Amino acid sequence: MKAVYILIGAIAFLGLLVYLTIGGKHYRVEVCMAYQGRTSCRTASAATKQQALRTASENACALIASGMTDSMACGASQPTSVKWLD
Repeated sequence: MKAVYILIGAIAFLGLLVYLTIGGKHYRVEVCMAYQGRTSCRTASAATKQQALRTASENACALIASGMTDSMACGASQPTSVKWLD
């Protein structure tokens, strides 16, 4: 009987994990950032447009900026392109 409860708990946990990972995201965006002559484009999804835009920008900057100061400067700059996806 204890094994059944553990199995039900594990299935419920996995279902919640899948829902939070896939089901809760409504906005998807591709953002291209340029910093010190380098360019990077990344796609992100989130529950709000602002979160999606910020996440994609930060991910793009992570690949072209080195160190915290450069990452912050890159993130504060305007994207070179923003494309909202379905």
